[in-house]
Amino acid sequence: MKPAEPVASHAAFASPWRHPLTTVATFISRSVVIAELEARKLIHDPTELFTRAIQPALWLLVFGQVFTSTRAIPTGNLRYIDFMSPGILAQSVLFIAIFYGITVIWERDLGIVHKFLVAPVPRAAIVTGKALSAGVRGLSQAFIVYILAALLQVKLALTVPAVLGVILAVVLGAALFSTFSLIVACIVKTRERFMGIGQVLTMPLFFASNAIYPLSMMPAWLRAIALVNPLTYEVDALRALMLSSQASTYGLGRDFAVLAGVTALFIAIAGALYPRVAT
Repeated sequence: MKPAEPVASHAAFASPWRHPLTTVATFISRSVVIAELEARKLIHDPTELFTRAIQPALWLLVFGQVFTSTRAIPTGNLRYIDFMSPGILAQSVLFIAIFYGITVIWERDLGIVHKFLVAPVPRAAIVTGKALSAGVRGLSQAFIVYILAALLQVKLALTVPAVLGVILAVVLGAALFSTFSLIVACIVKTRERFMGIGQVLTMPLFFASNAIYPLSMMPAWLRAIALVNPLTYEVDALRALMLSSQASTYGLGRDFAVLAGVTALFIAIAGALYPRVAT
């Protein structure tokens, strides 16, 4: 008699397929864990938040006050101090985020990057967690700028939707420029090169935007650069949301679409390059 063929168990045919919602939930939870680890650094050393407050204070209290009194920059029906307050918030977020990549180089030197690489965590989740942590740091700057703007009698919109919109714009802006910073860090791999490139990039990004003057004042070539600069759209969204009776020049939908789209692209690139920082 022919021996009976073994019956394959049900487990042998079990599919490794996971529900998309489960995959997304796992990705988010792991990103939040990484963000929490990064955010704890602020609790242990909050002095960074206070030192970061000096720069926006100088811009608003000195530069803003002087140019408001001279009325040298045409800002329509807005006082110049009102016009520039959202731009200074965007600038503060940029300056924090653009140097965020140096933490990856420090972590490489301490052996932390190698631990992340052997952990069962997607590289994109690591990058997303770090981007969320940069967003937390950006929110601290928003708090400072709001206080300074209130003291300077800037006409702020303090409705719940407006404040939530500002929070979203700040987090997206911080995530965008921090992931860009991580990309640079993964390529250059040394602190000295990174600091040099960061300093070279910061000012062009800031001045080639609508942060402290309208695009209409720019020459055509600079205006073309400003229109592909993500900071321009962050400032546009912040100006529409922070100030009373102000509308977005490009539309809030377009502003947030640009910020979210570029952030997603940078997360994908940084996630792919992240293992290179350990080599």
